[in-house]
Amino acid sequence: MAAPASGGECTGSLSAIRIGTVNTTDPFAVIDHAPRSDDQGLLDALAADLDTADYHHEAVTALLGDAAHQALGRDQTVPAILATDELIARGEATPLVHLVRLWLLGLGVDSGGLALAFPQLGLDGARHLGLIEPDGRQFRAAVDLRPHASDSEVEIWVASDLGAHQRPGVLAHDHVLGIGRASLTLAQTVIRRPVDRALDLGTGCGIQTFHLLSHARTVVATDISERALAFTRFNLLLNHRGLELDPGRLWDRVQLRLGSLLEPVEGERFDLVVSNPPFVITPRHAGEQAADQYTYRDGGMAGDALIESLVRGLPGVLAPGGTAQMLGNWEIRAVGQDTADGVIDHDMVDNSTSDNTTPAWASRPRSWVPEQTEAWFIQRDQTEPEVYAETWLRDASQGRDRAAYASAYADYLADFAARDVEAIGFGMLWLRRPAKPGQLTFGTRFEEITYPLEQPIGPHLAAQIDATDALAGRDAGELLLQIAEDVTEERHQRPGAEHPGVILLRQGAGLRRTTMLSSAEAGFVSACDGEYSVGVLARAVASLVDGDSEETVENLLASVGRLVTQGFLTEMRNKG
Repeated sequence: MAAPASGGECTGSLSAIRIGTVNTTDPFAVIDHAPRSDDQGLLDALAADLDTADYHHEAVTALLGDAAHQALGRDQTVPAILATDELIARGEATPLVHLVRLWLLGLGVDSGGLALAFPQLGLDGARHLGLIEPDGRQFRAAVDLRPHASDSEVEIWVASDLGAHQRPGVLAHDHVLGIGRASLTLAQTVIRRPVDRALDLGTGCGIQTFHLLSHARTVVATDISERALAFTRFNLLLNHRGLELDPGRLWDRVQLRLGSLLEPVEGERFDLVVSNPPFVITPRHAGEQAADQYTYRDGGMAGDALIESLVRGLPGVLAPGGTAQMLGNWEIRAVGQDTADGVIDHDMVDNSTSDNTTPAWASRPRSWVPEQTEAWFIQRDQTEPEVYAETWLRDASQGRDRAAYASAYADYLADFAARDVEAIGFGMLWLRRPAKPGQLTFGTRFEEITYPLEQPIGPHLAAQIDATDALAGRDAGELLLQIAEDVTEERHQRPGAEHPGVILLRQGAGLRRTTMLSSAEAGFVSACDGEYSVGVLARAVASLVDGDSEETVENLLASVGRLVTQGFLTEMRNKG
């Protein structure tokens, strides 16, 4: 943003600012209503002040107390305000107190408090960067700036727009979202393997890019919003030491590009694509302008067309063996509604995750997956249209005008009714382009997991994909298996019964699945200690149970794939 004009008691002379290395050539260095990143000297001074004040996650938690800090995570500021009020009353207004009140709580801070918080940057430096603005006889935050732990194992600071709990009112349509639950979920889901080129599609304030830099040689970060790219550039240069970036050669590792969806990278290939796209399903209106849309969540397409377009288009930008991971919403329509493959018949599908059947909620997403693409959809939540409307109206603080709220609510319901949408699914998507044409070892899978998972879940997803790939084309009978360390067995039987009626295997880690076993499978699993091959164990178990031995062996061999790929059994390697 342009340098603010001087005037009034709260302003200082901008001529007192010590200008460092100025860069005005980057198109996103100076953008209206966004922090500016054209002066590396001021950014380094800011970083030094934040570090000196101990503006880090653990210190902030200790300052506020666990209860107040947890409330802040729910966008409830009152406990934290009370905690800092008490510290000020006791004469303990440290620099950290002022920074918390300024940026996390959205409160006014006087020039004396800011002088204490910014001994190197100074009041004028903070104003020049677009971080604060006058508010009567005090100053208030112009942005949110908070600590975040990235994959680099060095805590960084992330700037974004202020939320409604910090600056009351309806959010701006070009709002730049900060660190939210969705972005953290995606960061924990991504499989972190070294790659040459990565794409962060819809970067926002840059959260996914910061994590990608820990394992990608270069990252391309795109967004439809100039303001979002300005925030990303500011955050990268503020944290260049922690992210191991050369501020004078930023584009050697990170390229920022303006544009919609895949347009900025047309014709290019990436080893990994990560995206938290604007997937929220929003009613469309005749004559609607882009300025009417919340760019951080609304992709401007009807229904779930944006996620459909990405599922269909992302394989085209993947290098051979490349993968894409993202979050998304999809519509679950009533029986008899058309999909790309024809009419949905809920009697013809079940909740299996095999390649041969599709759960009812996945009928539409399955039709989007291109040929020669492997896919894994995990539905984490399913929401009724009414609840969905309430969630996103509340997200943008649109409830303050009762008439406007009621009208927008009605628009949501009419929009869903027009397509006979019964529910909206939310979940995680993984796509892979085979390393070689036709090498589809994983296939296409759909799964519903609505209970809490172990986080980060990325390593567990990688283990399941690797286990599936490793089994491709191999004789299950030759495998040497052992029970995974986190697996326990659970048996249920009626009092006095000779045998259990239900035998379950449960995972204590990762996806925390539960699977039901037959008596023969339970005996087989209990014998898996890596000593004997699957074939030997299967024949031994078959000799001890009732029924046709050959059929029992066949059934046990068929169950090995499920038990291994889902992580209940693991393969012994390099035995002897």
